[in-house]
Amino acid sequence: MRIGFIGLGNMGRHMARHLIHAGHLVTVHDARSQAAAEHLALGARWADSPADCARDAEFLITMLPNPRIVEDVLLRGNAAAALPEGALWIDMSTSTPAAAERVSAEVLDARGVRRLDAPVSGMARGAEAGTLQIFVGGPDDDFRIALPVFEAMGDPDRILHVGGLGAGYTVKLLINLLWFSHLVATSEVLAMGVKAGVDLGVLRGSLLASPAASNFLEKDIMCVLADGDYDDSFAMALACKDLGLAVDLGRDLGVSTELSALVEQIYRRSKAQHGELAGEMSPVRLYETLAGREFRLPDPAAAPAGAAVTV
Repeated sequence: MRIGFIGLGNMGRHMARHLIHAGHLVTVHDARSQAAAEHLALGARWADSPADCARDAEFLITMLPNPRIVEDVLLRGNAAAALPEGALWIDMSTSTPAAAERVSAEVLDARGVRRLDAPVSGMARGAEAGTLQIFVGGPDDDFRIALPVFEAMGDPDRILHVGGLGAGYTVKLLINLLWFSHLVATSEVLAMGVKAGVDLGVLRGSLLASPAASNFLEKDIMCVLADGDYDDSFAMALACKDLGLAVDLGRDLGVSTELSALVEQIYRRSKAQHGELAGEMSPVRLYETLAGREFRLPDPAAAPAGAAVTV
């Protein structure tokens, strides 16, 4: 298949590489031409502009940092206008339904270009391994046509068709929102327990054996507890962007967002203190400061994995 791919960042560069390895004819573009070096070495074609990347594509995939850049590339970069009639635009960015609708209304609808929103979960590690979870919003027929493309980049068992246009964006924003909320709540609990004198390993083990157990506490936070790794593969600037989009979505829908807005404020405080490029788990450091020590397990291999519980 002829695929145009725009956005070769921490995740997009791996995703584009998997498409090349799967045998597709891939044309790539990025604001930084040097980001395409590995793809060109594998046989991809370089496009000098978004429009050039889209011009002969059956599928145009965008993997971009935010909705504003999505609109810039599709509209002001003329990628949407360059797409052939009948092509399929697949936006895998963490964006919003409103941005995609503006692109469709201005250019795509009148030209018979279809679209899917298909944001991903799994961070850079999943992108590199080709095991991303993909949440697809759009018509079922288009989803099935694009499925081989998705299977080249993600885990086939975790490619989910979640509803009509816009549903993929919404599901991804809500997943991120809940994950960030887990991080703040878990950090606050660990800070209180440690400062009260409870051993960190004992506290975590007790939580995992209780109805309060979570995947975040069992797995995700272990990069901090074991290695002091705050995951700089996803920057605080992007985390704050995603939180802002999620809170805005709630407000647009008339859903109260007091807790989500507080989580966003805590993330923004961490970004101000630790920097825009700090890892997405950097808010843990705010609570380590309150506890007066870093959250580290002396023997991570002996950390309890938790137990089944009944609520």
